Amino acid sequence: MTISDYASLLVDASEYSGRENIAHLYPRFLGLAELKLNRALRDAGMEVTDEIALIDGEGTLPADFLEAREVKNASGIPIRAVSLQQLTSSYMDRSGTPAGYAIVGDTIRVRPVSNQDLTITYYAKVPPLTPSNPTNWLLAKAPDAYLYALVNEIAIWAKDVDGATAAQQLMMLAISGLKIQDERARWGNAQVVVGGVTP
Repeated sequence: MTISDYASLLVDASEYSGRENIAHLYPRFLGLAELKLNRALRDAGMEVTDEIALIDGEGTLPADFLEAREVKNASGIPIRAVSLQQLTSSYMDRSGTPAGYAIVGDTIRVRPVSNQDLTITYYAKVPPLTPSNPTNWLLAKAPDAYLYALVNEIAIWAKDVDGATAAQQLMMLAISGLKIQDERARWGNAQVVVGGVTP
C-alpha cells in the first residue's frame, strides 16, 4: 500500500511502530513531526510569493512564514536583509524607497520608511495534515520523510531509544534526499560563471 493521504500515513506508522493501541495519540505525534520537518526542510515546494502591506515601514509576516528567500520593494527591486542595528543606524527614520529589511518577531521592518507594499517570496510551513486536509505537497513528494518523522515521535513517546534512533536516521536520509533532489532541480543545468576580469 502506498502512502497517499492522512489515513494511510497513520496506518503505515501504526504498522512500522507496532503501536496500534495508541492510535488516538497519532494526531499529536504528527503535529510534533511536522514541527521538526519545518525546522529541517527547505524545498521548492515550500516557496510562496505574497504581498505585505506596510504601515510606517512595518508589516505583518504571513502566518506560515519560516524564512525569506527574496523581498522586493514596490518598484520590484530586491532589498537586502540586514541586522536590526544596521537597519536603524544606516537609515534612521528617513522616508523613501526601502533598501533594507530586518525581521522582528512576526513583523518585517523596512528602511527607509515606506507605506508601499512589499512582495516577499518565502519558505512557508508545510500545511499540516488533518482529516479535513488529508494531503499536501510534502506527502505527495516524500511520504517516507513523513512516515519516519511520525514513527520517530511514536518511538520517543514509547521511550524506545533504538526505534527512535533508527527512525531519526531514516528521516534525516529522506530529508537529505529531498535536498539533493531540490538542488538538482534548481541547478542541474546551470553553468558556472566566473566573476571578475578575464584575460
